Amino acid sequence: MEHTPPATVDAAFAEAHRAFLGAHPGYDADAVARLRQSEYGRLGAHGHVYLDYTGAGLYASSQIERHHELLRGGVFGNPRSGNPTSLAATALVERARESVLAFFDADPAEYDVVFTANASGALKLVGEAFPFAEGDVYLLSYDNHNSVNGIRAFARRSGARVVYVPVRLPDLRLDADLVARALDEDLAPGSRGLFAYPAQSNFSGVQHPLEWIAHARERGWQTLLDAAAYVPTNALDLSAVRPDFVPVSFYKMFGYPTGCGALIARREALATLHRPWFAGGTITLASVQNEGWYHLAPGHTGFEDGTVDYLSLPAVTIGLEHLAAVGVDAVHARVMALADWLLAEMSAASHSNGAPLFRVFGPTSTHARGATIAFYLLDPDGAVFDVGLVERLAGEERISIRTGCFCNPGDGEVAHSITREEMASCFEEADRPVTLNECQDIIRDTTGKLPNTIRVSLGLASDFEDVWRFRRFAETFRDIGAASLRRS
Repeated sequence: MEHTPPATVDAAFAEAHRAFLGAHPGYDADAVARLRQSEYGRLGAHGHVYLDYTGAGLYASSQIERHHELLRGGVFGNPRSGNPTSLAATALVERARESVLAFFDADPAEYDVVFTANASGALKLVGEAFPFAEGDVYLLSYDNHNSVNGIRAFARRSGARVVYVPVRLPDLRLDADLVARALDEDLAPGSRGLFAYPAQSNFSGVQHPLEWIAHARERGWQTLLDAAAYVPTNALDLSAVRPDFVPVSFYKMFGYPTGCGALIARREALATLHRPWFAGGTITLASVQNEGWYHLAPGHTGFEDGTVDYLSLPAVTIGLEHLAAVGVDAVHARVMALADWLLAEMSAASHSNGAPLFRVFGPTSTHARGATIAFYLLDPDGAVFDVGLVERLAGEERISIRTGCFCNPGDGEVAHSITREEMASCFEEADRPVTLNECQDIIRDTTGKLPNTIRVSLGLASDFEDVWRFRRFAETFRDIGAASLRRS
């Protein structure tokens, strides 16, 4: 792979940047530059290109400074007591809860916030406590994260039906007619149903209509909107959308803290959940003299097992304030401008023989999609470059991308045209579970298909140089054979 002289690189970047700004006049380059310099200067200082925001957001310098200043200047003890240090910690926890509700425009009279370790922990709370029974239905889309897929284990154990709505090639979108039909026809009178889908796929970046929430609720369904990949770069107004359950991970939104998430739930829906156990902090009273004697605490208290992470939760408040100060709408406009440029570049890129350099899995325009892009790099004969090798070579350039299936088997199976019969080969030996890598090898060896993917994603601190450097890196694969690169 040849290297371009620095002067040529600088001139090419300047020309591309001018063209980008001309095509996207709403992109505020000065504001992005100030943000990068003041809050994310370590990216430039170390030469990093970070393109894994769907994996995790990046924290701002001021977030760390404000949180550490708070901890250095205060004395905080375990909440749930009346002593001064306990009351101080309790005040910080409740301020964080109020901040979450305010950020998502959620009416405190309608919504409650249960703090968890992450979005997966929030989803497990719903799954284990949802009162599934014989005849009930768990309806979900193909492109859910595995933590949403996992709820089906609770549903099946209780005798409920599990119904999937598939995504369709080439854009990996859900068929709106199939969704409407399932919502209209799959729930029998007197049965309970839970409808779950992502606001944005963490694989393809597809954004599904939020209007489905109201449609489902009108037909008697309870609704779960996975917002983990959506809210880092999109505003979610819960006064307008009003799903029953919304799981989020705060580190995906603003990088820090990493051990805090939340289940934002309608109080009415939360009251329908039946926890299978109780723990310290979740009850008002329990006795050992009769195994049936305990009273679960109402609201969020009954779902926060043990002691919440009271020293990290103030950082959630600080992170939300930082994101609000930058402006979610401003972040959305920026990342979509960058995604628009990158998608256009990917669509136009080709080898000397005219063969495409990229294959994008998902929409190739910015219509109803976010700034998460899944793809292959192809050689002149259409062979796929080894994704692990691409990730390693990108890392040598300090470019952080992600490879794998992204805990989203539905999008991956459809994107790579893997059939039910082909997947069955990975589940034949019940006594010896097959790993993901082993499954990928089995499918590759038996079908020639490569069920592995590259993903880039943009976020709060992304700028034009990030996408330009990635595009320049991808150009080094032009006119090179995938097999020869593996051998070199």
